[in-house]
Amino acid sequence: MINIHEFDFDIIVVGGGHAGCEAALAASRMGRRTLLITMSLGQIARMPCNPAIGGLAKGQLVREVDAMGGEMGLAIDEAGIQFRMLNRAKGPAVWSPRAQADKKEYHRRMLGALESAENLVIVEGEAVAVAVEGGAVQGIETSLGMRYRAPRAILALGTFPNGLMHIGEDSFPGGREGEPPSCRLADQLACLGIERGRLKTGTPARLARGSIDFSRCEAQAGDETPAPFSYRTDRITVEQTPCYITYTNPRTHEVIRKNLDRSPLYAGRIKGIGPRYCPSIEDKVVRFSDRERHQLFLEPEGRESDEIYINGLSTSLPRDVQEEMIHTIPGLEEAEIVRYGYAIEYDFYPPRQVLPSLESRRIRGLYFAGQVNGTSGYEEAAAQGLMAGINAAKSLAGKAPLILGRHEAYIGVLIDDLVTKEIDEPYRMFTSRAEHRLVLRQDNADERLFRHGVRCSLLPRALWEGMIASRKRVARARRFLERRSLGEEECRRLLERKGKEAAAGAQKIARILQRPGITFEDIEKALPAGSMELGPREKTALETRIKYEGYIRRQKKLAERMLQIERVRIPGDFSYDIDALSAEARIKLERFRPTTLAQAARLSGVRSSDLSVLMIQLGKRKMEARGR
Repeated sequence: MINIHEFDFDIIVVGGGHAGCEAALAASRMGRRTLLITMSLGQIARMPCNPAIGGLAKGQLVREVDAMGGEMGLAIDEAGIQFRMLNRAKGPAVWSPRAQADKKEYHRRMLGALESAENLVIVEGEAVAVAVEGGAVQGIETSLGMRYRAPRAILALGTFPNGLMHIGEDSFPGGREGEPPSCRLADQLACLGIERGRLKTGTPARLARGSIDFSRCEAQAGDETPAPFSYRTDRITVEQTPCYITYTNPRTHEVIRKNLDRSPLYAGRIKGIGPRYCPSIEDKVVRFSDRERHQLFLEPEGRESDEIYINGLSTSLPRDVQEEMIHTIPGLEEAEIVRYGYAIEYDFYPPRQVLPSLESRRIRGLYFAGQVNGTSGYEEAAAQGLMAGINAAKSLAGKAPLILGRHEAYIGVLIDDLVTKEIDEPYRMFTSRAEHRLVLRQDNADERLFRHGVRCSLLPRALWEGMIASRKRVARARRFLERRSLGEEECRRLLERKGKEAAAGAQKIARILQRPGITFEDIEKALPAGSMELGPREKTALETRIKYEGYIRRQKKLAERMLQIERVRIPGDFSYDIDALSAEARIKLERFRPTTLAQAARLSGVRSSDLSVLMIQLGKRKMEARGR
């Protein structure tokens, strides 16, 4: 156990949300003396918005965090109350796991992981300043006058920097409901030359479970055989809790329209930009005026909790309007509001100011992770926290940072987007953002990322070796299916059962599996018992590889071509004062300071002709360096 009175640490993490938890755990597990400063132990890993982990593209992020030794997947496997694999009707590239969480249990589970971690100290307090000397971090100061020294610091501040909450005509300082904002630290960062902007997010009301008429809503059950998030969880055995679906209607929309002048969003009191892909109900009614209804999900906040979260009804309308609006919705006519919805504005720090390692370009040793980088969502935050913790620890050892490529992980896509795009609204991960999504499936994160978790000492080597053994079993099974044929009669019976037209003669089993509508389960029934000794994950992997072999091969070739320019590094002191570059390219390149030619290519305003100029100039610089 570290003696806190020494005050000296290797890494200090500020903030106990999803980013801060993963950062602190990663750094401490990599052997670094780590301090986590949080305003309240009771708010560790809190879920201030929806009580769920995962979802479209977000589930892939959680799987990747887990495959690199993060904690989120293990925590939700233990704290989940309903598990579903989304997008099953579509191809495996967009399958995404999602789980409803018991919010209190998730908090307890994550707090337990932090408290049991070696090399980690947790203190309650408000960080008010980053100590900087010679352009490098020296430590963190708190409101009580304590100064903790460390050469590395990770700021995972969530929505607290200059947080301002809005409910109707009422506005008041707050980082979340019932919690104060962080103003002194936010203002001090600005004094240090860190540019900031303003974003907005929101949350819906919570309802008393006993006041809802669920008979008027559609029940939504979890999967019969739930898939765990973590590769370290064998199976999910908990009894699953149902969620429910209901809808708004023209009456609901009329209540909203007649009160828009009382909305802080439409009255102009909110200046921050909100998430376009997760709008408030006011926004939905205005922007989609032709829609007669909007789908709402009634989600329990815990197995024993009395609170129900109304997913899809985020709002900052006045309290009396929220009451009237909610009572127009089927099943909610007599609903009692436990907590009102609100909007919150907060400072963020445009992430073009950080390197792909998430270290500040301006202050050495200072890292930013989570919503302060302009992202939304627990999963995006956890992924950044993990990478910041890893890279802060690696930098202390004099090692190069771990930068995941876009071809390698959704985490790579996330961070690359942050450092190469203008963030003018809260960034949310989507499968459409990943150009190699068929390769970056939720089921193969172990194959892609276990090696990094092991090399960073965040996962046991045995786990990696087990994955290699599993991959070999799948490869053997694939060769078996590619060599073995079904006789004409067996083939005909199988295909007719599935309503498919049978071709004449025997067919290779792998070829049959490539046909639409034919599953591995169908094939397995036609094989001798015991010929396919694979686990559920292995069967999914085998079917996916056979069915989508051509697409996967093409995506891998595209990724290999992109890697050629990804390997062309741009030195940090490279000058873009080049006459042959277009004016817009010079501005964008100087603003974002890309670290590779591929990153430069992804900047808006940089043309192919500009890339050619860069390649020539980089080549000249390399030749000059060799001649010295």
